[in-house]
Amino acid sequence: MKYSYFPGCTLHTQTKNFNDSIKSTSAILDIELEELKDWQCCGAVYPLTTDSAMGLVSPYRSLQKAHECGNNLVTVCSACYNVLKRTNLTVANDGEIRTKLSNYMDVDEYAGESKVLHLLEAMRENNGFGIIKEKTINPLKGLKVAPYYGCLLLRPSKELKFDDPENPTIFEEFIKSIGAVAVDFPNRIECCGAYVSITSQRKVKGASESILKSASNREADIIITSCPLCYHNLAKEQERLEKDDYTFKPIPILYFTQLLALALGLEVESCGFESNKIDARPILKSKGLIYRGDA
Repeated sequence: MKYSYFPGCTLHTQTKNFNDSIKSTSAILDIELEELKDWQCCGAVYPLTTDSAMGLVSPYRSLQKAHECGNNLVTVCSACYNVLKRTNLTVANDGEIRTKLSNYMDVDEYAGESKVLHLLEAMRENNGFGIIKEKTINPLKGLKVAPYYGCLLLRPSKELKFDDPENPTIFEEFIKSIGAVAVDFPNRIECCGAYVSITSQRKVKGASESILKSASNREADIIITSCPLCYHNLAKEQERLEKDDYTFKPIPILYFTQLLALALGLEVESCGFESNKIDARPILKSKGLIYRGDA
């Protein structure tokens, strides 16, 4: 299945290991991702002003380009997904905004005809979890993985329709398909503090600490996410927790495609573990999932 692919800003900079593992695993699963040409930042936050369409120019441009290519649009960053999918819904339902955007950009009017999908949705849509299970040659048996959804994938639920906002299961389905154990922990859908990290570290501290301790109390070996901002907040908070709480044991935070790469039998070097702030390789070695001689 072929899709247009919107990587977003951080996947070409701070989270290159995420982008690399997306491309390598998608190729094995016969999901063809064609990166949009000349894409630009989606804005990262969906604009809530009602008197201006300018905040939608960038995401609309990407949606219109994908439609011109004849493809549905796939993204993986939770923030990008939130902005692109909500913009797609807006231009489908608001003719005035749609006309303003197309006139301003001098392009053919796009009215939300294409789908915006998260990679997990694209996998599920094409029986990807079944295919993952078939193609897994290194099942991650015994590895306890806590799926962290955060808020941007699930809310606002009426617009995103990603999964049940109170009891999502798509990450759990993915974890089971690679042979790991999905850890059910109470804070898996709570906000990590998100962009408040720019103005109030105190609020992020409380939110992220609750998430980390919730997963730790359920004996998770690893936390997975698809949000670079959630990754940053959760990883950064562990640096403080280690200093302040001698009982706290650091938990590696990984992008879900990094574990997928390992399960599909890619070389450890291709999984990008060395770029993570907390190294997952000691845990993976202790579980017999990578050999001690591997990187």
